[in-house]
Amino acid sequence: MPRIPAAERRAALVQAALRVVATQGVAAATTRAIVAEAGMSLASFHYAFSSRDELMHELISFVVAHEEAAVLPGPYGDASLRDIIRAGLQRYADLLRADPLREQAMLELTQQALRSEGMEQLARLQYDHYYTLAAAALTTAAEHTGTTWILPVEEVARLLVVLTDGLTVSWLVDRDDAAAASVMDFAADALAGLGRQS
Repeated sequence: MPRIPAAERRAALVQAALRVVATQGVAAATTRAIVAEAGMSLASFHYAFSSRDELMHELISFVVAHEEAAVLPGPYGDASLRDIIRAGLQRYADLLRADPLREQAMLELTQQALRSEGMEQLARLQYDHYYTLAAAALTTAAEHTGTTWILPVEEVARLLVVLTDGLTVSWLVDRDDAAAASVMDFAADALAGLGRQS
């Protein structure tokens, strides 16, 4: 195998882990299964990561970074708070539709972490990333529109994550884009209702 730069090796292993987790579950995502999926040797894994846990942390960061790139782009022009939220949700839904296995893997990772003693912190880390991303998106939207949240932005962010979780699971089950659009409309209306013009 030709020598692969460390960053590329790590990225390839993360993407392989994502595919294994999504299709076979976290328990099946052994280092051997991941390197087989990536077409690498076991030594390649240990060259890139010190442990499977480190890889799983990197997997969470990788997915959240892609979600951030989808939901935070601007400029927003003269869009209202509601329109900015709705557009961000639509970009997230487009990302979900383009790669459903990504979110399926993240749901599987959450459930496995909650079932496995000693892995609970992985689920907390995952949701801390989600809450931070949601708060950043809501803060940006409020600043752009001259809006103040009537609740602490962290509380509004939690509501956004809860609504997005429901959207994700229901779409993965039925793949109903029209129903997802209705959920996004509701979420945008509800969250925008928590903002007041400064």
